[in-house]
Amino acid sequence: MNRLFLSAIAVFATVSLQAQNVTWEKSKMDGSRTGVTTPGVDGFDATLGTVKGRTYYAPNGKKFRKGSTKKVAGLMIEAQPKIAYVREVIGYSTHAMPRKSSDAALYNFASDIVKEATEKAVGKKVDIGLINSGGIRVDMREGDILVDDILSMFPFKNYLCYVALKGKDVRVLFERMARGHVQPVSGVTVTVKDRQLVEILVGGEPLDDEKVYGLATVDFLLNGGDNIFAARNAVELIQSEVLMNQAAMAYIRSLTAQGKQLDVERQQRVRYLED
Repeated sequence: MNRLFLSAIAVFATVSLQAQNVTWEKSKMDGSRTGVTTPGVDGFDATLGTVKGRTYYAPNGKKFRKGSTKKVAGLMIEAQPKIAYVREVIGYSTHAMPRKSSDAALYNFASDIVKEATEKAVGKKVDIGLINSGGIRVDMREGDILVDDILSMFPFKNYLCYVALKGKDVRVLFERMARGHVQPVSGVTVTVKDRQLVEILVGGEPLDDEKVYGLATVDFLLNGGDNIFAARNAVELIQSEVLMNQAAMAYIRSLTAQGKQLDVERQQRVRYLED
């Protein structure tokens, strides 16, 4: 009886949403309506306006006492001190890096972060960096890099991990990816043809099946995430306490501290040969 009742509620809710024919509209916050623009770390009054008593005073001088405008404005203004940290500028990118791009600059940036930050976190030599493209959720824009940009780019609670693998198991890992999609990598160049692994070079040298390699990745990919089993037959496995987004922010901050900008090399690390 309870199951039938719950099912009826679910069906009713679905039908109701369909009947409402909900649509969405985007509006750029350029100040054209009320003078409201995107707030920075501080100075909320100038960008969002103020609420005094029962009245909302918009930045362009308009006053709102009725309707939802005042309530929404009040909630937005009240939230600003708590979320101000995400608008901190931590660096600068010399060029835009789309997720889906032939030069794979954003993927190279992410996989390089995994490789270098993991090596630093666990104190082990890392030969290969591996991250899933699905874990990178937004593009890198040209210009100022905010904390919000990195949290949006890497929103998941993914911890950096070190995996020691024999070369033959590294080969199996990449052969499996070649049959579908080779994920972003660092420290290696991979050649694929007809969904078969043709060649893999680690540090410019052919993969040695008997050598033990250090692979850096995120915990999501250890045991089946995105159909990747990076920890299978691991000789050693270490999960660090460093999150992927923390590592990315630390890297960008270090560049800024050195007076440098983010300028990722455009480099094709995975090649697909045509017939």
